[in-house]
Amino acid sequence: MLSFDPEKVSLPVGHYIDGQHTQTQGAPFAVKRPSDGKVFATINEAQPDDVDRAVNSAHQALKTSGWSSCSPRERGRVLRRWADLIEQDSLLAQLESLGSTRPISDVVQHEIPFTAEAIRFYAECADKYSGDLFPTRESSLGMLIPEPYGVIGAITPWNFPLSMASWKCGPALAAGNAVVLKPSELTPFSTVRMAELAVQAGLPAGVLNIVQGSGAVTGSALVKHPLVRKVSFTGSTLTGARIMSDAAQFGMKPVTLELGGKSPQLVFDDAGDIDQLAQRILRGFTANGGQACVAGTRLIVQRGIADPLVERLAALCREVQPGVTWNDQSRYAPLIDERQGNKVCSVIEAAKAQGAEVLVGGERFANTDGGWFWQPTLLSGVAQDNPAVQQEIFGPVLTVQTFDDEEQGLALAAHEIYGLCAGVHTMSLPRALRAMRAIEAGTVWINRYGRSGDFIIPTGGFIGSGIGKDLGRQAFQACQRQKSVLIDF
Repeated sequence: MLSFDPEKVSLPVGHYIDGQHTQTQGAPFAVKRPSDGKVFATINEAQPDDVDRAVNSAHQALKTSGWSSCSPRERGRVLRRWADLIEQDSLLAQLESLGSTRPISDVVQHEIPFTAEAIRFYAECADKYSGDLFPTRESSLGMLIPEPYGVIGAITPWNFPLSMASWKCGPALAAGNAVVLKPSELTPFSTVRMAELAVQAGLPAGVLNIVQGSGAVTGSALVKHPLVRKVSFTGSTLTGARIMSDAAQFGMKPVTLELGGKSPQLVFDDAGDIDQLAQRILRGFTANGGQACVAGTRLIVQRGIADPLVERLAALCREVQPGVTWNDQSRYAPLIDERQGNKVCSVIEAAKAQGAEVLVGGERFANTDGGWFWQPTLLSGVAQDNPAVQQEIFGPVLTVQTFDDEEQGLALAAHEIYGLCAGVHTMSLPRALRAMRAIEAGTVWINRYGRSGDFIIPTGGFIGSGIGKDLGRQAFQACQRQKSVLIDF
């Protein structure tokens, strides 16, 4: 049994700096459980002085610990031990499911293994990528030497706290950097536990520090700090634009930004079994309660199969049942909080005002004891300029649009703002390849929707969905800067 009592979980409250838990004098903020809306902890927000202490601790740790200069294989050994501890730690799974939107069964079966494997992947990268030698004169030697940036500032969202932390910390630490990480103030605890386990695994104290607080105060101070040489952020497009601006003004530091999405699921009439299609599409927009930047929230379906597909989708939506995240029978996630619930509600109302029809769902589940569980929702009758088509809702809401031919379908799949992901469903390989090339998105899935857990393949968006890549060797190499050297002798 994975179920647990939410009142009996030991919380690692506070910030984690230089291997120690610490509280600050910043303004207190309440942390609520998404499943029932209950306040279960209070944390004091890290102020600029606290962020300065964390960044300086990381900077000093790099100087004194030898983390940057030690053998890359030794860094890899530490990271592998860290991954092992993450898999073995029962408290970590409870913290994640207690304070986030992740049901405990999903955390244990997917999130924890995914997090550990991401760190193992980057442990293997540590000694696999080197510099280069260049042909020069006989008495000269030209080299390109990769070296760590130093302190990397990382900011992660609330929807996947553990895996997002591994995406930031894994490549940065493997490349020899230190990290100061600000998790979302809504989901702070599992990330602190991860940092505790890193020190237990042998990571020098101070090389990974955690500061808690809002983006406006704590996150802003982290991005602007002069000793932070690079910033990696996952979150909204609007916040990403602010971070990019601050990074340019305060040090001209590089950024990796994985931002919002409004991803299409383009379904042609030769896509195969209707039931399999419906289940695939359902997972694509309801996983984690629809709170994923990669969620496939725009169904664009060829008219010939639209009616049976939407009918089957509606039936599957009606079968979904909510449940608190600490019950191992629960499979459907709540929205993170009331604010997010109100946002989902407001976009649906705006969509209806512009002609959208609610086919199923459209409201909060009743009798969920304070938790914001939103019914899977299908909206039809939406034009391309409808708010539900244009805006990232971050909830389990799917718009339905139909098309007659390939050209029309591809035109509907395009989006002016976002280009994160897309799904294409067809049994025609030539059509799939044409669609893959035509759609402006950083990732295109064919006859599937969602990542495979294969860390070799990078992820990242085009246009308003981001800059740079997470995962893959590209993420590791983005955590190193390249120094050109020319020697005469």
